[in-house]
Parts: sequence; C-alpha cells; structure tokens
Amino acid sequence: MNELPDLLSEWLPQQRWFAAKGRPVRSVEIAARTPLLTDGEPHVDHLLLAVAFDDGSPVQHYQLYLGRRAQSRADLEHVVIGHLDGLVAYDALYDVDVTAWLIEAIRAGRTVDGIAFVPEPAAEIAEGVPGRVLGIEQSNTSVAWGDRSILKVFRRVVSGLNPDLELHRALRSVESHEVAALQGAIEGTLDGAPATLGMLQDFAANSADGWAMALASVRDLLAEGDLRADEVGGDFAGEASRLGETVGVVHDELRRALGTSERDARELAAVWHQRLAVTTAEVPALAPHVDAIRATYDAVAGLGAPLPAQRVHGDLHLGQTLRTPYGWLVIDFEGEPAAPLEERVRPDSPLRDVAGMLRSFDYAAFHQILQWEPASFAEPDHDSQLVWRANEWAERNRSAFCDGYALRAGTDPREQRMLLRAFELDKAVYELLYETRSRPAWAPIPLASIARLTSEETVR
Repeated sequence: MNELPDLLSEWLPQQRWFAAKGRPVRSVEIAARTPLLTDGEPHVDHLLLAVAFDDGSPVQHYQLYLGRRAQSRADLEHVVIGHLDGLVAYDALYDVDVTAWLIEAIRAGRTVDGIAFVPEPAAEIAEGVPGRVLGIEQSNTSVAWGDRSILKVFRRVVSGLNPDLELHRALRSVESHEVAALQGAIEGTLDGAPATLGMLQDFAANSADGWAMALASVRDLLAEGDLRADEVGGDFAGEASRLGETVGVVHDELRRALGTSERDARELAAVWHQRLAVTTAEVPALAPHVDAIRATYDAVAGLGAPLPAQRVHGDLHLGQTLRTPYGWLVIDFEGEPAAPLEERVRPDSPLRDVAGMLRSFDYAAFHQILQWEPASFAEPDHDSQLVWRANEWAERNRSAFCDGYALRAGTDPREQRMLLRAFELDKAVYELLYETRSRPAWAPIPLASIARLTSEETVR
C-alpha cells in the first residue's frame, strides 16, 4: 500500500466528483482503512482519504471503495487506479461483485470495524439484480439495482449526520410520498465524530428530470412564432403548479417531523450584505443595482420581529426534482454543497426554497435564449421577441408554482413580497458570483434577473 498515496494524487483530481478542481494537491494520506472483503477475489478495502493542498486550505476527506484483482476486467478498465502490490487497483463501486456485497450488507445490518450498514425497518430492498453505476452526478456516485433500489455514496465525507439522510429519515417518519423512500444507510466516523457514508432509497424508475422537462417546454415555445405560452403543446404551467404543491407538502411534513423555530432577520440581512459586498468587488456590472439591493436587505433587517423558520431543502431548483408517473419527487436534501454543515442544517425560512425554484424558472427560460440569441444579454436595452417570450414563460411558471404552493402550504409566498424578493436577490447575487468565477458566459442570466427584481422594487 506504500505506493497508493502517489497513485491517488494523480487519480483523484481527474474524478468528476472531486470537489477541489484546479487546486494543486500536496498530498493524499490514508486516514482510515477498513478491510471489507479479504478472502479470494476481489480484495476490497474502504478507505477514508485526507487530501491536503498546496494553498494551505483545509484538508478535505473523501471515501473510496478500493478493489484489487490479479487481472483487470474489461468492464473495470475505465476505473483502474494503477498497480498495487502486484494487483490491479480500481474503484470498486463499478464491480458488480462488490455492489452485490454492499446491498446484502445493508439488508443484513452488518457492522464491519465501525462501518455500520443500517437497513430501515420494513424497507423493501432489491434482490437478485446486479448493481450499476449511474453516470448522472457530479459530487456523489450512485449505484442502482434494477428499478427498486439506489445507493448514493457521498464521495466527500464531513463530520456529522448528512442532512440528506437526516431529512429523509424525518420525512419517512411522517410517511411522506413526496420523496423517494429511505431503505437504509452506511454510517461511519471521521475524526471521532459520526459521519454519513451513503444512503439507500427507492429508485424512481421511469422518471424525468424537472430541469430537462422545463428546457423542453421553453424550446417548444420559442420554436413557435406566434403562439403564447399557454397555447403551446409543451406548456409547463400545469406541472409547475403541481410541483409547487409538492414543495408545499414537503415543507408541512418537515414542520410536523422536526418542529419550527425562528431566525433573526437582522442576522440574515447581515449575511446577505456580506455576500453582496464580495460580489460587488468582483463583478463591476452589478454596481448600478447595488443601492436597490441594499435597500431591500435593509427593509428585511428593519422588520423588527424574528422570521418563522424550519428545516428546508436549502438548495432547491428544478434539477432537484423528478417527475414520476405518479407525481413529483423532491431529491438531494444535502443543502448548498459549498456551505459548512452547521449552516446547511440550520432552520431557515421556507421562502429560501421558494426563491430557489423561482430563480430556476428564470434559468430555464434564459439559458435557451443565451444559446440562441446571446446579443440579448450583451446589449442591456436589447428587446427581442425571443426575450419577451422567455419572460412570458418564466413569469407564467413562477406564478403557477406559487399558486400550487399556496394551495398546499396554506400561505401564498407572494403575500410576503418584500421578503421573497430579498431571498431571490440574495440567490441571484450568489449565482452571479458563481457564474463569473466558473461559467462567465452564464453570468448575464442572474444579472438580468437582478435588474428585473430591482426594477420591480422601484415601481412599487
């Protein structure tokens, strides 16, 4: 195993789930090693890796199921790490023999040297089908068994109970039908504290991603020269309304399962102001809107009463939803991936999730415009038919979502217009900074939304 850290220093940064892309790795150390399969082939160890960086930033931890065989197999060639002690070392999540062992370990409730494979009571776990890795995620790896079970392996590991597992357990306790039912989990420790390694859920077979459905609807609209959004066959408003109902039900279920609390409006506004200051310093194009944004944040700080708070999704957008033949599901309750765990598990206003969805409708509409007509964003005063139609689609679906949410939540988020706008602005400011740093071509989307939101403020 002596040569493994050097092999991993080369291999880790090439993985799509590695969270520190572009940061030079100084070293990779094996923080913990747990042998899982030791008799015959394959040999499998569970590894916790401590990754240090040249820039001196905090160490990150990742998990790897390390498989070793005497000879490589064709189906594993693409995940080979290198040769180790005369054996071929590889990412064992892609090995059907290993995934068969993993799902049986959860079913049986095994514990191996501190790693607990924990089934949920009365869970219906897949049997008799091979596991297959799904190539759909960036930060985790998911293995599915037929159309019954799916295991999400959290590649980056942090101390504490992962909110995705925590909230799914809470929602299962109130018999929620708005999420894929939890079947089990894999739990261990990191630095002496509990850590979530994976979670097993019902697999939402024959489902469609909400983001892909919305993009298809926008394309249908823009391809029609003279039809309004409600006249196009791919109109999404009905689905947006049903999605709003689903989110409203999830919020109610989280309140019932975990209770409510309060959040200081002044503290919340201070966080927003801090993010605005950082973004303004890096994005000069934001300058014309800064005063209006600050005024909105100050209005929230001046409310004089704490805000009702509860556990929420925390990173809700169309890509975190699935449309099944039976209705909508909300997925991935990890919260904002870049935020520390204590922030991701903190109770917040349900309006944060609502604002995230409203922002996502803007993204769906204008992502298409950015591809078809980039001049619409390059020229601030540009007024094209495509832009008008995209705005129509976004506003129609934003309104439909709020209608559905109000139906099931009992309160219409639009009745808290100023607070909702503040959450939307903070989300858009966050997006603007992210896009400027990571995808500059997309930065005009949140900037255009900020212009719209601050313009709405001035006319009311």
